Amino acid sequence: MTSPHASVDAAAPTPSPAHAGRKPYRVSLVFVSIFAALVLLHLPLLRLPYYWDEAGYFVPAAHDLLHTGRLIPRSTLSNAHPPLVMAYLALGWKLFGETIVVTRLLMTLVAAATLAGVFCLARRFAGQAVAVATVASTALYSVVFTQTTMAHLDMAAAAFTIWGLLLYLPTNARDNNDDATNASAGATNEGDDVTNELDAATGAPAAPRADAATVRYTNPLMRRLSAVALFALAALSKETAILTPLALFGWELLCLVSSRRSKTMRSLCVEPRRGALWPLLLLLSLVPLALWLTYHYLHTGYFFGNPEFFRFNVESTVTPARILFAGAIRLWHVTAYKNLFFLTGAAALAMFLRPLADASVERARISIPVQLVFAVVTLAHVVALSLVGGAVLARYMLPVVPLVILVCVSTLRRRVRRWPLIVALACAAFAFALVVNPPYRYPWEENLAYRDFILLHKDAAQFLSERYPDAKVITSWPASDELRNAHFGYTDKPLMVLTTVEHFSATELAAAAAREPQYDTVLIFSTNNKFRDLHADEAARLLGGQLVYQNQRRGQWIAVIRKASGEQ
Repeated sequence: MTSPHASVDAAAPTPSPAHAGRKPYRVSLVFVSIFAALVLLHLPLLRLPYYWDEAGYFVPAAHDLLHTGRLIPRSTLSNAHPPLVMAYLALGWKLFGETIVVTRLLMTLVAAATLAGVFCLARRFAGQAVAVATVASTALYSVVFTQTTMAHLDMAAAAFTIWGLLLYLPTNARDNNDDATNASAGATNEGDDVTNELDAATGAPAAPRADAATVRYTNPLMRRLSAVALFALAALSKETAILTPLALFGWELLCLVSSRRSKTMRSLCVEPRRGALWPLLLLLSLVPLALWLTYHYLHTGYFFGNPEFFRFNVESTVTPARILFAGAIRLWHVTAYKNLFFLTGAAALAMFLRPLADASVERARISIPVQLVFAVVTLAHVVALSLVGGAVLARYMLPVVPLVILVCVSTLRRRVRRWPLIVALACAAFAFALVVNPPYRYPWEENLAYRDFILLHKDAAQFLSERYPDAKVITSWPASDELRNAHFGYTDKPLMVLTTVEHFSATELAAAAAREPQYDTVLIFSTNNKFRDLHADEAARLLGGQLVYQNQRRGQWIAVIRKASGEQ
C-alpha cells in the first residue's frame, strides 16, 4: 500500500495539482535557518547576566549538577522541578564552557526547535504560507521573544509538546465525513512531506521513499508511542506539561464513548474508531515524571518541592477568588496579552466573511477535529494553571500560545484576501509590546524591561565592587544573589550581603538596620510594588544615610545608600 504522503521521487505517483511544483525540504534546514535568525535577533541579549528565576533556581541547579553530579540541588532549596533542562545546560557547559553566552545559545537552540515544530505543524495542516507567517508571528510575540534566550523550563516544555502533537495527529487528519474539505485536502495537508524528515528532529523512522518505509512510519502504534515519548520528555522538562497528554486522554475517552452513539461526535474526533486501550497509551507519558517525583521524595522527604514552594504554588492558590482572578488572567494570556488581541480580534472578525476560493476551489481550513485538539489542550492549560501556580506568569502558556496563533493565521488566510498585511500589522504590534512598557504592573520578563532591570543591577553591582569592595550590604532578592555569586554575571567577585529584606518598606528597612548594626551600605531598587516600597531618597532619610549612586532606565531605578558614619 502506498501512502499519499510519500515524498515525490521516481517511484512515487504523479503529484496532484495541489502538490504540483512543491519541493521536498528538510526539517534540519528549517531548524538551522530559524536558529540563525533567532541568534541575529537576540545578539544584544546573549551576554546579559542571569535574571530573577534563572539566578534563583535554574542556573544554580544546573551548576550543582555539573560540579557534583547531583540531580537535586544543594546551593538552593529544591522545588521538585524535573531535571531535564538543568541536565541539558550542565552537559552544554561541560562541552562548551560554563558561560552566560553558552547558556543563552543553548536555550536559543531549544526555541529554534519549538519554532521548527510550529512550522511543521502549520505546514502540514494549513500550508507553507501560513507556516511561515505563524513562525514569524510566534517568534516576535513578546513573551516568546524574551523567553528564547532565558534559562527557564517553559520553552523546552513547549518544544516537546509541539513535536508531540505533530506526531500525535495523523498525517491525513481532516474533517471526518466532510466531502468538501476532503476534496480540498491537498491544500490543507500541503507540507505532509515534513514527515519524511522527522528522523532529523525526533528520531522517528527515516524518510519514506518506498512502500515498506511508508507503512512503518504511518503505523498508528508507532506514531502514538513516538508522541508519548515526546510528551514524557515535555513532562521531564516541566511538570505542568503533563496537562497535554492528560487533556488528550480525557478527550479521547469522550470521543470513544460518544462517537458510538453520535455520528456528529464521530466527525469531531481525530481517530474516533480506536479501541478502549488506545487512550491509555497516553498515560505512559506520566511514568517518567512519577519516577522522578518518587526519587525526589526518597532524597528530600517531599514530593512536590520544599514546603514553602508547595504552599506558595498550591495551598495558597485554591480559593474561589484566586481561581477566578487567575482564570481571567490565563484567558487574557492566550487571547489578548501583549497585543495578541490584534491577531485574535482580526481572526474573530474574519469569521464573518465568506471563505475565499482559488481556481473555484474553496480555501481549506485546519480541520475541525485538529482545531478541537488544539482547543482541548489550550483549555486544559487555562483551567489547570488557574488552580495552581503562585505566580501567574505568561511563559507558563508557551506550549499553547503558538496553537492559538496558528489557528488565527490560518483563519485569516482562508477568509481575507490581504491576510499577509494583517499578519504583518500584528507582528508590528507584537514588536511594539516588546519595546514599549504598558501603564499597568506586569512581570518585567515579559518584554525587554527585563533587560533594563539587568543592566541597572549590573552597573550598580560594578559600582559597589569598584568603590566599596568590602561593603556590608542590606538589599532584597534577587540583588542579594546577584552580589553573592560572581558567576551570575553582575560582579567579578562576590560581595558581602549581611541580610536580605522581603521588600523596601519603611518597616522592613528599619528592622533590617536594627538587626544588622554593622551594615554600611543599602542597595535599593524599584520593584513591581510601587505603593509599598520606599523610593531611594525616602529610604536615605529613614536610615540617615547618603545617596552615593543612582541610575534609571525607562521607569526603573536603582540606588546605593551609604551610612553617614561609613567610608564615602
